[in-house]
Amino acid sequence: MDKVSFGALNWFMIIFYLGIMLLVGAYFTKKSSQSTDAFFKANGKVPSWAAGLSVYATTLSSITFMAVPERSFLTDWSYAVGTLTIFLIIPLMAKYFIPFFRRLHVTTAYEYLEARFSTTLRAMSSFLFVIYHLGRMAVVIYLPVLAITSVTDINPFLIAAIVGLLCVIYTFLGGIEGVIWSDAIQAIILLAGAFLVIVVGLMKVDGGLVTLLTDTVEHQKFISLNNNFNMANLASFIPLIFIGQFANTLYQYAGSQDVVQRFLTTKSTKEAVQSLWTSGWLSLSAIPLFFGMGTVLYSFYTHTGQLPEDFNTSAIVPYFIVTQIPAGLAGLVIAAIFAAAQSTISSSLNAISSCFVVDFKQRFFNNHLKSLSDVWLARWVIIVAGTISTLITLYFIAGNSSSTWDIFLAVSGMFGVPVVGLFVLGIFTIKANATGALLGFVSSVLISFIANNAKVSALLVAVLALVATVVFGYLFSLLFKGNKQLTNLTIHTLSDDLTED
Repeated sequence: MDKVSFGALNWFMIIFYLGIMLLVGAYFTKKSSQSTDAFFKANGKVPSWAAGLSVYATTLSSITFMAVPERSFLTDWSYAVGTLTIFLIIPLMAKYFIPFFRRLHVTTAYEYLEARFSTTLRAMSSFLFVIYHLGRMAVVIYLPVLAITSVTDINPFLIAAIVGLLCVIYTFLGGIEGVIWSDAIQAIILLAGAFLVIVVGLMKVDGGLVTLLTDTVEHQKFISLNNNFNMANLASFIPLIFIGQFANTLYQYAGSQDVVQRFLTTKSTKEAVQSLWTSGWLSLSAIPLFFGMGTVLYSFYTHTGQLPEDFNTSAIVPYFIVTQIPAGLAGLVIAAIFAAAQSTISSSLNAISSCFVVDFKQRFFNNHLKSLSDVWLARWVIIVAGTISTLITLYFIAGNSSSTWDIFLAVSGMFGVPVVGLFVLGIFTIKANATGALLGFVSSVLISFIANNAKVSALLVAVLALVATVVFGYLFSLLFKGNKQLTNLTIHTLSDDLTED
């Protein structure tokens, strides 16, 4: 396939966008340098709407920006039902998880696990988060770069290095406040980019909206009921998507430091909950935007445009952008894809540094490293973590393969949902103790590993992981005696003398 020239005007838009991100980071440099509370929690001064935009941008990666439209282009909107789980997650987060985190005045989510269970579970969960996100950042850079450079003449090594380097710089400078305001800008850009693709696509489809609606009905683009997917298995498939996505989303919002950190940057619990609702409504809007984008592209390439022979549909969004959207605007939409990547990467970088400093340096080595500034250590961690992920990305590009790292992410990802199972076990039960929780976690990982090797659906694996951690953790706890003081650490042992803010 002949590659499309990206053009000087599109390059200008990309460079202009990246320059804005650098300026945001530089603006918050002085404030972020004041203390670890400023660098990791913005001293609790972030408005709820900005925190909500940041949560949304963090959870929506560049992979989602391209993979969801590809799915609806090839099949239908079935997986959109998973997005609705956020409206079950928000009440749980608002009533239980966020108040617990804020009562303890934690910096990382995993501090709760030490207070409730043990130092071992805190360190283990924090370490697993760091390892997983080092790999995730590499993939978040690699996949969009691969897709975009497969259809344009952009040098993949150059663009990957630039994206990774600039993420490191503005995260290094601005701390969490710089990251959140960058995320807010990036959220607006990526939503505008998706909307622009839909508008341009509709304008170019022969017959416009009428053709789109006709295709949606005739080709069953909402829910496909062909010979391979009838009503019988639809009844089991949709609930599987829903409960599987519930488990994954619960981990993302309640057990993953990059998102939990946002809820600690607002002035109060009330504002943290407001930020949750902001991200929830934005997630709902993503259904018509990103699934709709794929359906619009389906109509366009069915009736108007033509894809090259043997075209890889993973690049269908960037291919449409660079071939059908006018120069300049195309650069803006490509910037939206990189915005989705950078919001995820910068959030991971700051969260990794917070885990390293708070869960390891301050917890285990503070007496020996008193002279070392925590803020500067955090910044060095950001440099090292960003450099590692960028080098891994360049390695992928050089080898034109990420199969080895895909296996790593599949294995390390199995440790994610069991971690949120520990939070559920800790907050909602009294009898759970450190030994039982650890054995429940190990049992869950083993069950997930077996299920994954048996080619069980990833959604079902997530459900098994969550249930196994809670059930086995509770049952094992009955065999051992707990000796923890549980006041204000479970919903059953709350006192009236401890405020949340």
